[in-house]
Amino acid sequence: MSRRKPRPRTTAAAAPAVTPSSPCPCGLDAPYGACCGRFHAGTGGTAPTAELLMRSRYSAFVVRDEAYLLRTWAPETRPGEVDFDPGLRWSGLEIEEATEGTAFHQRGSVTFTARYVHDGEPGALGERSRFARHEGAWVYVDGDVAP
Repeated sequence: MSRRKPRPRTTAAAAPAVTPSSPCPCGLDAPYGACCGRFHAGTGGTAPTAELLMRSRYSAFVVRDEAYLLRTWAPETRPGEVDFDPGLRWSGLEIEEATEGTAFHQRGSVTFTARYVHDGEPGALGERSRFARHEGAWVYVDGDVAP
């Protein structure tokens, strides 16, 4: 009987070095620890708007925080795991439009462009993401990728 070498999980790839005092990957003018990092660590409560949840989820992809991404994903669309591509590095976020998604709403949407480098080649992902309240907190539901 032959033994196959187990395939390494892409979720185990090292995350980029982001410290609490680093600029926040989401693009707001604040250090990571005082911005998205507080949501990731659970010390800042939950994101109060759909846009801040979008920003914190982008930052979670940057630092590869699978637990946060799954925790802030709507149960009906949540995958079993997040498969991080080890050749991909996120490099910038631009929020183009946020509709509803405030303390006064139950739903909201955020249109954004996220820039990345994949195996040395730059690229961009555009999406209109949909968010909803689940047990009082904003969660990501799904999105339409821009062509």
